[in-house]
Amino acid sequence: MDADGGDGRAAGVGSVTTGPESERSTADSADVGAEANGSRRSGDDTDVAVAVQGLSKQFGTGSDAITVVDSVSFEIEPGSVVGLLGPNGAGKTTLIKSILGMVLPDEGSVRICGVDVADRPRAAYGHVDAMLEGARNDYWRLTVRENLRYFATIGGIDPDSVADRHERLLERLELADKVDVAVRNLSRGMKQKVSLASTLAGDADVIFLDEPTLGLDVESSRTLQRELRRLAEDRGLTVILSSHDMDVVETVCDRVLIMSGGRIVADDSVDALLGRGERHGVRIASGDFDADLLAELRAAFDVTGVERFERRPGARVDVTTDSDGLYALMARLEQQGVRIDRLTAVDPDLEDVFVDLTSDREEETETQRWGEQR
Repeated sequence: MDADGGDGRAAGVGSVTTGPESERSTADSADVGAEANGSRRSGDDTDVAVAVQGLSKQFGTGSDAITVVDSVSFEIEPGSVVGLLGPNGAGKTTLIKSILGMVLPDEGSVRICGVDVADRPRAAYGHVDAMLEGARNDYWRLTVRENLRYFATIGGIDPDSVADRHERLLERLELADKVDVAVRNLSRGMKQKVSLASTLAGDADVIFLDEPTLGLDVESSRTLQRELRRLAEDRGLTVILSSHDMDVVETVCDRVLIMSGGRIVADDSVDALLGRGERHGVRIASGDFDADLLAELRAAFDVTGVERFERRPGARVDVTTDSDGLYALMARLEQQGVRIDRLTAVDPDLEDVFVDLTSDREEETETQRWGEQR
C-alpha cells in the first residue's frame, strides 16, 4: 500500500493483527465474535492501562548477540501521559514495537487494559492505536476527512457515531479548512497533523506517539500539547509519548521513563526528576572578576561558563556545585572582597537530567561491551 501513500500504522494496532498467526493463541478467535458484537472491552481490567513485565529482546546469536531491551518492567495508569526518553540505541523503539506486537520479545509479558497480548492479541490491541516515526500513517490519496472515517472504521467504530468528535478534533488541530483535500497535497507539517488526527479518531484507550511534534511549527506543537492534555483529562486517554523534544515532554507528561543501555534508568514524575539532583547551578555577575580570580575559581570549582562584560570590567560566571561547595564559593568570594552585582539560580531542565542519567550508563554499557569483546 505504500505506493499509494499507504497505511504505515503499527501492525497489531486497532483491527490489524500483530505478527505471525502461528505464534498467536487460538484463544484469540473467541475474541472476534465478541468484538463484532461491540463488546470487545467487556470483562477487561482497566486498573492498569499498560503493564510490562520482564520484557527482553536480543538480536543476533552467540558472540554477535546484542541485548536491546533488558528485563524492562513498568505499569502505566489509565488517563496518564507518560514520556519515554532515551538516546539513540537505548532500546526505546524496540520496546515500543515489542509492546505493539511488531517485534516478538524473547522474554516477558505485556498486558493492555488487563488483557494479555499473547493470549488475546485482538482484544488487547483493540484498545490501542499508534503513530510511529518514519511510517506513512495515513492513506495519501484519501482526503483528510476520509482518513479519519477510515481509521475509525477499521478500529471497529461507526464513523457516523463519532462525526461530532471528528469535527472538534479537526477544529482543534486546525485542519477544518483542509477536510476535503487529499493528504498527498498537504505540507509535511499538515500531514503530521492528519496522522495525529487519524490516531485520535477512533475509540482507543491507549495511544503510542513516536515524535508527534516532528515537522510541526511552534504554534501547532502547542496546539497538539493542549489537545493531548485535554484528552487525557476529559476522556481518560492514556498516552505513551516518545520524543527528543524535552520541552514537549516536560510540558505534557505526568511521568517520564528514561531508557539507557536497554534498561529503565529512571521512572518518576517530571517534578521529581527535576528536583532529584544534589548539585545546583548559580550565575554570579560582578565587576570584581578579573583574569586571576577567574583562574582561581576554575581551579577550585566547576565553572561551566564565563561571559565577560563588554563595556566595563567584570564578568558573569556560571558555577555548578553541591550545597557544601556553594557555601565554600560564597566564602571564597567574600574573602577576596568580591561585590556581587547579581546572583541567579540556574535550575536544571529535563535535558540536563536526561544527559546526567544516560551519559554514565552509556559509558558503562560501552565498557562492558568492550570487555566482552576482548
